[in-house]
Amino acid sequence: MKYSILFIVFFFVYVFQIKAQNYYWIAFTDKNNTNYSLDNAGEYLSERAIERRERQNIAIDSLDLPVNSWYVDSVLSLDVEFVHASKWLNGITVKTDVDSLDKIIPDWYFVKEIQLTKPALTNKSSSNKFTVEREFDNGVIDTSLYGGSVHQVSMLEGQFLHQQNFKGQGIQIAVLDGGFLNVNSYSAFDSLWINNQILGTKDIVNPNSDIYTTHYHGMSVLSCMGGNIPGELIGTAPKASYWLIRSEDVFSEYMVEEDHWVNAAEFADSAGVDIINSSLGYYEFDDSTTNHTYADMDGNTTRVTRAANIAASRGILVFASAGNERDDSWQRIIAPSDGDLVVGVGAVDKELNPAYFTSAGPAFGGAIKPNVSAMGYHTTLQLSNGNIGMSNGTSFSSPVLAGMAACLWQRYPDKTAAEIKTALEKSAHMYLTPDSLVGYGVPNMRTASEILDPLSVQLYENNQKWQVYPNPVGKRIVIQYVGNTIQKEINIEMYSLAGQLIQQWIKPASPTIVLTQIPVFVTGMFLLRINDGQNSETFKLTKSNW
Repeated sequence: MKYSILFIVFFFVYVFQIKAQNYYWIAFTDKNNTNYSLDNAGEYLSERAIERRERQNIAIDSLDLPVNSWYVDSVLSLDVEFVHASKWLNGITVKTDVDSLDKIIPDWYFVKEIQLTKPALTNKSSSNKFTVEREFDNGVIDTSLYGGSVHQVSMLEGQFLHQQNFKGQGIQIAVLDGGFLNVNSYSAFDSLWINNQILGTKDIVNPNSDIYTTHYHGMSVLSCMGGNIPGELIGTAPKASYWLIRSEDVFSEYMVEEDHWVNAAEFADSAGVDIINSSLGYYEFDDSTTNHTYADMDGNTTRVTRAANIAASRGILVFASAGNERDDSWQRIIAPSDGDLVVGVGAVDKELNPAYFTSAGPAFGGAIKPNVSAMGYHTTLQLSNGNIGMSNGTSFSSPVLAGMAACLWQRYPDKTAAEIKTALEKSAHMYLTPDSLVGYGVPNMRTASEILDPLSVQLYENNQKWQVYPNPVGKRIVIQYVGNTIQKEINIEMYSLAGQLIQQWIKPASPTIVLTQIPVFVTGMFLLRINDGQNSETFKLTKSNW
């Protein structure tokens, strides 16, 4: 019996080693003599992807062209198997039993680079790349509609959009993650199925898998946006539509996963999505020789970051978790959140304090990173055990904000992805004093709406909690509180009608505030926004000439 067991073990180890293969990235020099044309983009882009480009005045260019098929066929004539291609980075990923692929590839002029991205013999990664799932006590909170998710929505003043029925309708979001366990059965996602809001799935890691039996992480991420159980959990975009794409192998960490991510993003682009959420990030690998350095976090170096930037340049709003690394030796943001065109998202608690784990910026070179932050400490979501509970991580602050951005974009569909990104940053509570932990701070959907179209927002002149006088304004502005006791600092912001932040004042709690340092160049109409930490009101005022 002992020998039989040993034989079975040896047999499975032997079969595993026979089947295990090396993965390689092969980059090409050009796309010369391709079979595709810029004039016939419908062969490689969906109608919706083309419309997204046209709507934002983005030209279809050589990056959109598929890789040269003759180059691909030449490589596949060797002892290799095709995995996937990247048109944006112009190369392919293959797998093979060959130990050193560069030794069997001829000196072809069109081959620019060959890199081993995953060795055949691997060990399960010793570290958990995702924050350990925990279930917290919800405490005493308002559960009338949003349940435990009330804080993550109200922090962004997301109810301002939800109450006007901007809940993401018509916006398509691609969720790039490590698995979507039980999305087809948990009640948090019932409305997505009933209303045909799950557009499709794709598993880059294992195309033959049942994506609903894979890891739970992407399921929890999706629930932050699309979850819908009144009184328990309302996601930030419960009526948006979703592509579920698995690009992450949760059992190991090799460079090939960046290439999986690139392929997933290209698929999402071709399908025509508006937003990508990536609660994934890269800096350290099981093969330490391929580890990134902080210098690589410069906004345009790693393959995954370059692809994320390209996705954004195609008119997609790309959100990426800044990382949970501040309490380990790395501490810094991770790729692709460092991307020049990417919205890197940090994590705060319900009091807007930086979460203890949220990765620190800036990007190497000094660019503000993370760009903005949202609730990633005790975020309410769908847990893997079927319960609605809370968990920690920038993995969750990113989708909370991505879903909210979908609602904002729904309201202003004529705006570009770049304009939405700018509005989110300018609306954040620390826009004038950004730091390396929360970036520009926590965005506000009312302020972002005012920035995108100041006259579309309801402006109060005879107000509910505040009175502002005189109007027209002379050399000073008097602000009078007419509500109940106020306890927090008052944040006052002056905007032009074009949405430009002119000046900001932070004042101690007081029933009467007098502003005397009004910029002399301000004339004509402007907006004054007052936020007491619980509510915000915006006034349309006129500045008289001196």
